Parts: sequence; structure tokens; C-alpha cells
Amino acid sequence: MATTTAPQSDNIAHALAGAGGGILSMTLTYPLITLSTRAQVESKRAQSSVANAVRRIVEREGVTGLYAGLESALFGISVTNFVYYYWYEWTRVGFERAAIKAGRLSKKLTTVESMIAGALAGSATVLITNPIWVVNTRMTARKGDSEEAVLPGSTPKRAPTTLGTLLALIKNEGPSALFAGVIPALVLVINPILQYTIFEQLKNYVARKRRVTPTDAFFLGAIGKLMATSITYPYITVKSRMHVAGREKVTMSEGLKRIVRDEGWQGLYRGIGPKITQSVITAAFLFAFKDALYGMTVNARRRLHAARLAAK
Repeated sequence: MATTTAPQSDNIAHALAGAGGGILSMTLTYPLITLSTRAQVESKRAQSSVANAVRRIVEREGVTGLYAGLESALFGISVTNFVYYYWYEWTRVGFERAAIKAGRLSKKLTTVESMIAGALAGSATVLITNPIWVVNTRMTARKGDSEEAVLPGSTPKRAPTTLGTLLALIKNEGPSALFAGVIPALVLVINPILQYTIFEQLKNYVARKRRVTPTDAFFLGAIGKLMATSITYPYITVKSRMHVAGREKVTMSEGLKRIVRDEGWQGLYRGIGPKITQSVITAAFLFAFKDALYGMTVNARRRLHAARLAAK
């Protein structure tokens, strides 16, 4: 007899699938993250087309410059997705059990329940992973060293490691610097709330007609992320600026006002082209990979359980 709700161990399966899907999708799209992050933290004086930005980075730093901070980003996305999906699934199961106890005809999450689950999971994720993303933004932006002219015959400075960046950050600015930008990051919890609410509702709509495939998840995830990122992008820009602000402490509202004053409203949307492209592609691959990896994880667990029973 089938259980009415997912077993608790499914939380781990979803979390592992989300972490694996995040690593694969970010690896595929990381150069777009580099372009977007650098555009967000640079002033309007550094404006250029995407093609010119790629050319400048490759000339100064080589192709590896497009992957600056990849190590910390992969660690960050794996922790972020693991925490997010674990808490999201834990909350979802709680709502499903409450729906069954209340005698509701459908145990599928309502729009409000999806938003609450997303808010709880997103807030927990931000507080746990913000230090990782501060280090990653510093490594990705890395303007100072990369923009210095390299004399003929000389060797360019080596890019700092993740651990080196972390230790230098704590030494020079104190542990509190690891939580720079945490307020706009908490505001940005609305991004995954919008994304997953749109995704879940579209998925429920498709599920009423037929089985949802990884291909469906790919396109539904892309739609959800496109809408969410378009709405919340100004806060993403402010968060990135706060991550590289150093000892200068700027509030979220001050950051917004300063960008509008110095660069106009368009400054809030600097780098949105690469970011939208990267976010949509990453989300699409993430949902597709996650569905496939979740199935593989559950099947592997069943085979392991069957093997243990057979060995007794």
C-alpha cells in the first residue's frame, strides 16, 4: 500500500538531487555568472557589450578568468541547494499531512502553502550560506588584480584561492564582513518563492493531464526563473555591490539610492542580460537534472535496501 506522504528520508533524496543538479547546471553556465557579477559591481564607466567583456577577461586572465571563483561557487550551490530542498520538502510534507488530517480532497500544495514553504527554506538557506557567496563574489569580481597591466616577460599575479580569500576577508574586515548583503539576500528570498511557486503551480497543472517528464521540468523551471529574476534583479545588483564594499558599510536603501543617483535607473539592471540568460538556463537544467537525479537516488536506495534484506 502506498504511503500518503513522502517518507522523511525523501527529504535527503531531494536535497542530494538538488545539490547535484545545482553543481551540474552551474558548471555549464558559470562564465555568464562571471560576466553578470562583474557588470553588477563595476560603475557605468566600465560599460561594454558582452562580447567585449569576454574578450577583455580572456586577454587579461585567460579562459580561466571566466571561471574565477568556480570552486567556491560549486561548494556554495551544493550547500545552498541541499539546505533549500531539504527544508522545502520537510515543509511540503508537513503541509501534506495537515491537508490529509483536515480531509482536504487534494494534498497538493496551494499557492500560499508553496510561498510559505519557499520563505522558510529560503531564509534558512540565506543565513547558512551567505558567507560562501560573499567569498565567491569577491573572487568573481576580482577587479583590482585582473585589471593591472602585465609587463612583457612578467608573470601575472595568481588568483587567490577560496581559503585565501576567506582568511584575508576575516583578517582585513572582520567576521561581520561574511554577512555583508544579508538583508537584500533575505529580501531576495522572494526570488525562489516566486520561482518555485510558479513552477509548482505549472507542474500541478501539467500533472493533472499527464506525467511530468524531465523535459517538462526543464521548460517549467525556465519560465519560473525568468519571471522571478526579472522582478528581483535590482536587489541582486545591490547585494553584489554590498559583497565587495569592503569596510564601507552601506544599507540596502542607501545602496539603491546611490546606484540610481550615480548611474540612473539603468544601473540597477546592469548585467541583466547575462544574468537572465544564466539564471534561466541554470534553473532549466537544475530542474531537469534534479528530477533525473532524484529518480536515480530513490532507485539506488531501494536496491540497497533490497540487497540488505537479501543478505539477512
